[in-house]
Formats: sequence, C-alpha cells, structure tokens
Amino acid sequence: MDNGAYQCSDTSTMSLTPQRREKGNTRELEPLKGPAKPRFEEGSDHYAKQDTRSQVVVVVTRSSTSTWNEFLFPSDRPRQVQILRWENIAIPFCYLVVGTMQGLVRPLLNVYPIELGATEAQQTTLSAVVTLPATLKIVFGFISDNSCIYGYRRKPYMLFGWLLVSSLMAILCLSYDLTMTYDEYGRPLPPVNAPSLQFLSVTFFLFGIGMWMADVMADSLVAQKVCLEPDATRGSLQSTCYALRFFGLMVAAPLSTYLYSEHAATSVIYLMLGVPLTMPVLIHVLQEERTTIPPVVEQLKEIWKTASSRCVWQPMAFIYVFNLLQLPNAAWKQFLQTVLHFTAEELNALLVASYILLYVGTMVYKYCFLNTSWRHIYQFCILTNAFLSGLQLLLIRGNTFDLSPFLFALGDDAFAEFLAGIQFLPITIMMVSLVPAGSEGASYAMFTTYWNSAMLLSPAVATSLLRIWDVSKETLEADELDGLFKLSLLTTFIQTLPVLLIFWLPRDRDELYALGQKPYSGSAVGGGLFLGVLFSSMAYAFIVSGLNIFDPGWDAESR
Repeated sequence: MDNGAYQCSDTSTMSLTPQRREKGNTRELEPLKGPAKPRFEEGSDHYAKQDTRSQVVVVVTRSSTSTWNEFLFPSDRPRQVQILRWENIAIPFCYLVVGTMQGLVRPLLNVYPIELGATEAQQTTLSAVVTLPATLKIVFGFISDNSCIYGYRRKPYMLFGWLLVSSLMAILCLSYDLTMTYDEYGRPLPPVNAPSLQFLSVTFFLFGIGMWMADVMADSLVAQKVCLEPDATRGSLQSTCYALRFFGLMVAAPLSTYLYSEHAATSVIYLMLGVPLTMPVLIHVLQEERTTIPPVVEQLKEIWKTASSRCVWQPMAFIYVFNLLQLPNAAWKQFLQTVLHFTAEELNALLVASYILLYVGTMVYKYCFLNTSWRHIYQFCILTNAFLSGLQLLLIRGNTFDLSPFLFALGDDAFAEFLAGIQFLPITIMMVSLVPAGSEGASYAMFTTYWNSAMLLSPAVATSLLRIWDVSKETLEADELDGLFKLSLLTTFIQTLPVLLIFWLPRDRDELYALGQKPYSGSAVGGGLFLGVLFSSMAYAFIVSGLNIFDPGWDAESR
C-alpha cells in the first residue's frame, strides 16, 4: 500500500481497522500514514473513510465483537469504572454473591425457626439477625480506612469476610442434624441434635459480620470510583452493582425454597458454604492501589465535618424517620401459618415473589426514573404502600374479592417490595454523593449504618407493640382476630407518617449540595444529634434483638 492506505483484516468482506483516537464525544479514525482521516460517530454501527488517491468512500460496518465490547466496556467511561474488566470484576461479583447469600438465607430463616418452635418475637428477630451486623458497617469501614494489610485497605478484609462465612456454615453442617420430619398432621418434629435457637442466632449473627464486612469493602471501592463517572452516566455504576445484588437475591431465593422443601436445611447450608469460595481468586486479581493512610485524628475530623453538614443530617434525618416508621406487623407471619394454614412452601413463595419484584423495582428506577425528583418518588411510594398495607385488614376480615388468601397476601407483600426497590437506589446515589475523598469506607458505611440501624430498630419497636393487644398464637388459633386487626390498622397508619416530613428530602443532587450553603450547615448540634441517634439506635437494636432471642417474653410479649 502507499502512504495513504489503511491496514486491512482478513474477513469475508473488507474490514478496515485504522487506529483510533478519542476527541470529545467523537472518535476519529486515523490512517497509519498520510493525511486522510475518516470519522466515526459514537453509538453508530458504521464509519466512513476516503482513499486519498481514488476519492472513493468506503463504508465499513463495525463488527459484532466491537459492539459487544462497547457494551461491556463503554469507551465513554474511564477504565477504572468499567467494572466488568478482569481487574475490577471482583466488585460486581461481590455484590452478586451478597445478594445470592441473602437469597439463600432468608427463606431458610423464614421457615426453619418456626419449625424449631420459635415465638413471634424470636421469629421476627431471627429474620433480621443476619442484617443486624449491618449496623456495624461504620466500624468495618473505619477499620479498613485506617488499617492497611500489605498496603491494601479493602482486599484483605473482603477475603476475610467471605472465608468467615464459609467456615461458619461448615461448623453448622458438621456439628448438628439439620433434617426435619413431620407427624401425620404435618407438624414438624425437630431431631434431638437440632441446633438451638440461641446457637442458630449467634451463628447467623457472625455470618452477617462476615458478609457485611465484604459488602462494605465493595461499597468503599464503588464510592472511590463513582467520582470518575461522567456526569451523563452518574449513578449507573451503583445501579448496575445493586441490580446484580437483587438479581442474585431473586435467583437464589426460589432455589433455597426448593432445596429446603425437598432436602431440608442441610442442602441450603452446604450451598451457602460453597458460594463464597468463588471469591478468593477474584479478590486476588482485583486491582487496588496501595495508599498512604492519613492520621486517625484527621479522618475523625473529616467524619465529624461530614456529619455536621446540613446536606448530610437533614436528608438522613428523613431517611431515618422513614425507615423507623415502616413498622411490620410482628404477628402477621403467625397469622398466615396458624389461621390461614400457609405451608412453609407458601411462606417462601411469598418471599420469592417479593424478591422478584424488588429486582424489577430497581430496574424500573434505573431505566425510567433515574432523573426523577427523589421527593416525588417517596411521596408516591409512601401513599401507595399505605394502600397495600391496608389490604391486610381485608384479609383479616376474610374479604378477598373471591381470590385465594395466598394470592391476596401475595399482592400485599410482594408489591410492597416493588416499591422498596424503586425507593432504594435514589438514596444510595444521594449517599455516595456526600462521601469525602480519603474516608470512603467509614463515611459511606456511616450513611448505610444510619439506614440499617433504623431498619433494624423498626422490627424491635414492632415486637414491643405485641403487648398492646392479645395476638398470641393461642388467641389466633381460637379465631379471635380483633387484636390483630387493630395492630395492622396501627402499623399501617404509622407507615404513612413520613409523608408529613417529605420536605426534609431534597429533590435532586443540586438541591442536596445547596443545603450545605444554608443556615445551620456545619452545626455542632446537627452533627451531634446525627451521631447520637446513630449510636443509640445501634445499641437499642442489639439489646432488644438479644433479649428476644435469649429471654423471650422479657417485654411481656406472647410466648
């Protein structure tokens, strides 16, 4: 070829592969030699080049391989945020494994404790015991920010977390009989060597420590990378990671339900032992820069400065109140099993449907509402959730419009999770926007701990409501449902109260940043209240959950 020619590749049709250089939003294809330059518009499947001798324009179609590569590794984003690259793949895979483990453990703890004879309070607490260590996220984040291992702040802790999870599941499998038999009436008969509720609680609490420690490391790495995202795609990195988590949850939950119904708890525990063992190799190849740790005092000052900012404590106050007031009916599961005679498979089917709609909710937000006002999203979801919660009242009275109780309960429980999926991502995007550089682990973990503390405090408060009316198992078996009706009415009313405080939540990122310039930003009172509520909520959730497990009936609730 002469000086104006291009290199060719040997394909069924001539495919020209000139060198490329980036310029703004347009790629220009350069010849190896000579002045001729074709032009390639981003997002197009074709580009044109002109031979300088013949002045013939040749249209070259981009290969399917290039299209696929563009989808996996978008060229409009820096390599550091192309999370499907081999050196980054441990981050989204960690989210996927967290979701998978949640999907496996929740159906297990949704049914297994009931068959071991758990009380209403123990059922509620055991359902949340894996989430309880999420209140310690700020501790995990602060440790990783300030304690490097071989120069790394995230990789060693992520590895330790997943190895802890697998080790605990191995101990549970080898130490106890996890099978279950049933009498002629279908009532469960636990084996002699079945694990106690106390041991089960401690094991899954430690399980939660390992899982959430690994999760905090993935969150910290994402928080570091988000600042590199282009403004046009800001939020897509987080939405992709959380979509993978909820996808794992959606797939694993029905699998766990099937395994439990066919092979008892043993098969589920073995799977939970094996899944985390996929992570060590990916963690090994994870690219993390070795960093110099700033003094602890400087990091504490940065955290205090962050907590004192009005653009932190005002919207987080709304999130805290919102999560705290989403009180579940702590006697609802007992009603479904005792009065409506839902089987273990039906209870888990409700859970599976909820997870599917949770995933759908996140996808709906990502593709339909990514730029919608956060305030409008929460207004809609609060009021719609109040309507769905009110359907519990109709089910208690037996007014199901000729639908089976199972389908009616499915519409109530599952669609509430769809709304939760829509609500979740706006807050994670808001929280990561507030993270200061250098303290990503502790700061983002502080926000998520604030979120999780309120969510865990909510069922603790819900169990204390059990003493207002008689909703014991014996009362429900006697078909005396007035107390349950009043309790459902109360919790539905309380769930709608956050709509009165919706003005605390900014509409979007611009309004969020503007709060930092308003009066009382940097207030010691605001920062002190923020941290005081955080740590007191953590303590209360731990104390109440522990008493529900080890001293059932301590608060005069139903035994």
